[in-house]
Amino acid sequence: MDKCSFCGRTKKEVSILIAGLEGHICDHCIEQAHSIMNEEVGSRKNISFDTINLLKPAEIKNFLDQYVMGQDMAKKIISVAVYNHYKRLMQKPDADDVEIEKSNIILVGETGTGKTLLARTVAKMLHVPFTIVDATVLTEAGYVGEDIESLLTRLLQNADYDVKAAEKGIVFIDEIDKIARKGDNPSITRDVSGEGVQQGLLKLLEGSIVNVPPQGGRKHPEQKMIPVDTKNILFICGGAFEGIEKRIAQRLNTQVIGYGASRKRERIDKNNLLQYIAPQDLRAYGMIPEIVGRLPVLSHLDPLDRKTLRDILTEPKNAIVKQYKKLFRMDNIDLTFGEGVLDFIVDKSIEYKLGARGLRAICEAIMLDAMFDAPSSGIQELTITTDYAIRKLERIDMKVLKAS
Repeated sequence: MDKCSFCGRTKKEVSILIAGLEGHICDHCIEQAHSIMNEEVGSRKNISFDTINLLKPAEIKNFLDQYVMGQDMAKKIISVAVYNHYKRLMQKPDADDVEIEKSNIILVGETGTGKTLLARTVAKMLHVPFTIVDATVLTEAGYVGEDIESLLTRLLQNADYDVKAAEKGIVFIDEIDKIARKGDNPSITRDVSGEGVQQGLLKLLEGSIVNVPPQGGRKHPEQKMIPVDTKNILFICGGAFEGIEKRIAQRLNTQVIGYGASRKRERIDKNNLLQYIAPQDLRAYGMIPEIVGRLPVLSHLDPLDRKTLRDILTEPKNAIVKQYKKLFRMDNIDLTFGEGVLDFIVDKSIEYKLGARGLRAICEAIMLDAMFDAPSSGIQELTITTDYAIRKLERIDMKVLKAS
């Protein structure tokens, strides 16, 4: 009797039984084999730079301008870094033997100024694998938490486990300030989620062959590892570095000595001390010298002023106001905002010191009742007035929104 050589099912138990030279295979086993092939191999795409239309730095910045308001210096730095990353990957060996090395980046800025949004926006236009990873879950090898090598697992997953493609990718490490050394003095106990992680990141940032666990998490001896060369992977790091302004102020005050002291003090903008950030400030904050040296491009993000916050509400492609209008349009309701409402939202966001994220939190508090009642009310138009917004905010305990 004919039966499947793999599972043993007979011809009556299956829909199709395909005959081979020395055996048979059923439709069930073919489907299983197909799913296994998809998991193991994946849809691998060869990255060919000959067919890519390489955007110039100015064009990359123009694309970022559509989604991110302000932050011109940070946009320029990221645009140049991405452009040079492509050129480095496209370079061919020639007679002069000059090899272009990568320049990793670190972005410093207050919460809600657009560090992560910049990274997400860059990911939309790239032709190389890109991933955003969080540094807060990392610990030194052998301790509870995720191994440092698991940063590259996400990059491999985005590249469909194509190692060659992943080795040309870009990694954005968010919340890098959370792994700062917890104190200036070396501790008796190991700082496994701070300095220990920084030491583990050194080989990744510099460029070496790293054994990466395919599914992430903890490594164990029997697990199959994937070797990844990080030499051509560009690392962009971002962090809020809460309180680093005090370190910058101390450094600026100690340097101001002599006849020109008063004039130098006048030129210092005390409302935006981050623009004077230097590598020694990162060291004073708790980053080890070796990791500061491996992040040669240091940039800051400006605090969001009133005009920028107002533009964020309406100007970008995915502006908050446009999102709410689209939500209500799906219920056939035409949403409009009265004069002064947006200015009121901006004023409240500045008061609570939450940056752009505060805009979303305040809008949600104002719009909650409208989003609850409007779909079942049968109305076709809805206007949000300043009085309505004030009433809704007064009802909520806004202390929960305030930054400490």
